[in-house]
Amino acid sequence: MCTVCGCGVGEVTIGRSAATPRRSDAPTRGWKPVAAHAHAPDHAPPAEAPEAAETMDFGSGPARAHAPGLSQHEMLRIERDILGKNDGFAAANRRWLAERGIFALNLVSSPGSGKTTLLCKTIEALRGRVPVAVIEGDQQTECDAERIRATGAPALQINTGKGCHLDAAMVAQALGRLDLSGGSVLMVENVGNLVCPAAFDLGEAHKVVILSVTEGEDKPLKYPDMFAAADVMLLNKVDLLPHLAFDADKAVAFARRINPRLTVFRVSATTGEGFDDWLGWIDAARAPMAREA
Repeated sequence: MCTVCGCGVGEVTIGRSAATPRRSDAPTRGWKPVAAHAHAPDHAPPAEAPEAAETMDFGSGPARAHAPGLSQHEMLRIERDILGKNDGFAAANRRWLAERGIFALNLVSSPGSGKTTLLCKTIEALRGRVPVAVIEGDQQTECDAERIRATGAPALQINTGKGCHLDAAMVAQALGRLDLSGGSVLMVENVGNLVCPAAFDLGEAHKVVILSVTEGEDKPLKYPDMFAAADVMLLNKVDLLPHLAFDADKAVAFARRINPRLTVFRVSATTGEGFDDWLGWIDAARAPMAREA
C-alpha cells in the first residue's frame, strides 16, 4: 500500500510478455493554512467553517497527507518503511539494468494524456535503431500491452488491481520474464496517476512526465511532486493547440517553477512534431550506458 491512498490491497498480476494464449484468470504547495479545526479528531462531526476559511489543507503536516485514525508520526513511519523497502528493490533493478546496458524510462501521466499512443509512435521511430521492450502498468486489462505488441515490440502487462502505481518489486519480477537484449531501451508505462508514482523509484534512468494540452496549464502546480521528480516533460497533443484555449508557454513556465532543471519537448504523436528532438534526447541519454554494454 501507499500511505496516501492505501493502494496495493488488491491482487497484483504479471501477465504475458509475448503472443501467448490469454489466461482466463487473467507536495501540495501554497495551500492556505486552516486556523480553525486543525487539531480536530478524525471522527469530529462537520462544523460550520469560519467565514474566512476557504481551503482545508490536509497536506500541511510532516507526512503531507491524511489518513483517518493515523497520526502524522505513524504515517511517516509507515511511509519510510514502505519506501525504504522499495528503494532497495529499485537499487537492485538499477544495477541489473546497468550491467546489461539497458536504458530504462518510467513514463508517468494522468489518464488520457496520450501516453500509450506516444509510446507506440516512439517505438516505431526507434525501429531498426535500437531494440525496445515495454512493461505496461494498469489496474486491469491488457489493452495497452496489446497495442504495444502490435508495433512488434515485446510488452509485459502488470495489472495492479486496486493499486494505483507500479513499484520496484513488481518491475523486478517483470525484468526476469522479459527477454531484454543488452543495449536495449526499456519503457515502463506506469499506471495513469500523477500522485503515487512520483514517490516510487523503479530503478529507471529517468522519469518522463507527459502533460497533454487537453488538460489544464496548472497541472504542474496542482501535482507538484510528479513534476519535481521528473527529468523530462513531454507536452503532448500540440497539434490540437489551434482548437483549444491552452497556453503552452504558461504550462511550461508552471512546470519549471516546480522543477527548473526540467527538459521540455513539445510533441504530437499524430503529426510527429517534436519527435526528432525527443528521439535525439533518448539517443544522447542512453549513449553512455550503451557504450558500456
